[in-house]
Amino acid sequence: MKFRILMTAGLAGVLITARLGAAGPATAPSPEPSPVLARLDAIYPDLEKLYLDLHQSPELSFHEEKTAAKMAERLRALGFEVATGVGKTGVVGVLRNGRGPTVLLRTDLDALPVEEKTGLPYASKVTTTDDAGDTVHVMHACGHDVHMTSWIGAATLLSRAKDRWRGTLVMVGQPAEEKGGGARRMLDDGLYTRFPKPDFAFAIHDSAQVSSGKVEYVPGYALANVDSVDITIYGRGGHGAYPHTTIDPIVIAARTVVALQTIVGRENNPLDPAVVTVGSIHGGTKHNIIPDEVKLQLTVRSYKDDVRKHLLEAIARVAKAEAAAAGATRPPDVKVSDGTAATYNDPALTKRVADALSRGLGAANVSEGQPVMGGEDFSEFSRAGVPATILWVGAVEPKKIAAAKSGGPPLPSLHSSEFAPDREPTIRTGVKTVTLAALELLGKP
Repeated sequence: MKFRILMTAGLAGVLITARLGAAGPATAPSPEPSPVLARLDAIYPDLEKLYLDLHQSPELSFHEEKTAAKMAERLRALGFEVATGVGKTGVVGVLRNGRGPTVLLRTDLDALPVEEKTGLPYASKVTTTDDAGDTVHVMHACGHDVHMTSWIGAATLLSRAKDRWRGTLVMVGQPAEEKGGGARRMLDDGLYTRFPKPDFAFAIHDSAQVSSGKVEYVPGYALANVDSVDITIYGRGGHGAYPHTTIDPIVIAARTVVALQTIVGRENNPLDPAVVTVGSIHGGTKHNIIPDEVKLQLTVRSYKDDVRKHLLEAIARVAKAEAAAAGATRPPDVKVSDGTAATYNDPALTKRVADALSRGLGAANVSEGQPVMGGEDFSEFSRAGVPATILWVGAVEPKKIAAAKSGGPPLPSLHSSEFAPDREPTIRTGVKTVTLAALELLGKP
């Protein structure tokens, strides 16, 4: 009897397994066809020409005159009311289509002082003079050319499908994202008062770690507060053979660098992300000369405003205390600059957009990502009182990701001289992402 029971149970297990196998694994639902996106094939050749032009003619922050003019010209041709020179070189296009929500779609315009080494036939060869008077190479090493092309693609599709939505589109071409001041400058220039204030703000950013064709979303904190700190430590210089006659700022600087690490390690709640990195130290001219001063340059990252405040206060406290302990001739100078607030993706808005993208792109192509400690001044649009979210659009050929995971060449990061998006799949996914997000947030006829 016992033997028969075991056999029966085993047979049942075989039968259950067989039935499951026959049914096969559950498959993700196919993307819902969109009549608006169906027009993408027809406009793609023109978008690619635009991308190649933008890639080969990058401009630095707050110098995006020609880039802004190209964006403005295209928006005007699509029927948008266009204003230029907003926040110095920003562009705002407004398209009204009856009563409904107002949706802001942002792209960034600027490029970086990086010499392109991708080897592409359309690589940037631009050089220019920067604000410091130095001659620098210029490259879209962060993919803003992808953002602009996707933005124009979405504006084109939406302007030609006004029967599919109601409300107001506000297209914002923002300068100086790389410097972190463009969004604030546009807001100070009346972005939310001279133009319709949005109910929602949306943007994309390409990712150098995600496969092209894929989209990632991050609810809540997605990008960090970013602050630059310059510390000048003063001592009393002299001969290296007679250190007792000096107050050595190099030794003070060394102690300061070590002591700064205790801020994150011993003063900060380990559950609150924080970074204090000394990226540069300069002092002295010769082996046997103790200098009068040493300069440190730091980058400081966090998410929460109270953590940010504590880190900056603690850095000043530690620097001053180390100098005082060494009997420095004067307290150090501590200057904070280039601040960018953390980007907080409104959780409800992010879920709503992610669900729409899952339907439109396929659930297999949309997934939740991880927050990063990079910075983005898109945060300013939400801190000014508007629910906002920014999503990551994959920009890497899948085979390159597979090769990197198998021990092959590492993937170039954003800001790398070798970063080159997987052009067509990335642009197409960018256009689809911005368009679908807008259609979800705008009113329905």
